[in-house]
Amino acid sequence: MATSRKPGTAHPRLPLPEKGQDDLDAFQRWLEEAIPMVAALGLQKMSQSNDHLAWELALAPSLNDKGTGFGGALTAQTTLLGWCWVTLWLRKRGLARDVVVAEASQRFLAPVTDDYRLVCQPADPNGPEALAARLESRGKGRIALVQTLYCRDVVCLEATGTYAVLP
Repeated sequence: MATSRKPGTAHPRLPLPEKGQDDLDAFQRWLEEAIPMVAALGLQKMSQSNDHLAWELALAPSLNDKGTGFGGALTAQTTLLGWCWVTLWLRKRGLARDVVVAEASQRFLAPVTDDYRLVCQPADPNGPEALAARLESRGKGRIALVQTLYCRDVVCLEATGTYAVLP
């Protein structure tokens, strides 16, 4: 999808959901407009449960010269998935805030040879509570998240990221 937005110009925020429940399809459509490369990632489905956010992705858009998943594309996807986790977590709480990745790392464990699933969750089960407390007391905070890539039942990539919520 082509964009006419110029660098340095923010994309309008998606309006907050009314009852703390996001429409993930609407969020995905907005995400594809706000971050043009998302439309090329092969994102087929987004789902949420408890503190997990999962994406189902097609491998074809992320192929490398060896016919497996390109590490750069997979890294971008894990980073973006974490950003989405924090953004959706804030939206459920009626907060429209800027989120940035502060730190990220990946460990590649096996080649990605087929369509795959990425799952994101807090590194610490108490992380969301701690983030909520920091936002309440300081107006800003950070949370560490873990992203895991599964190709069939094989873990192919483990990533971690720290995401900052700005005041």
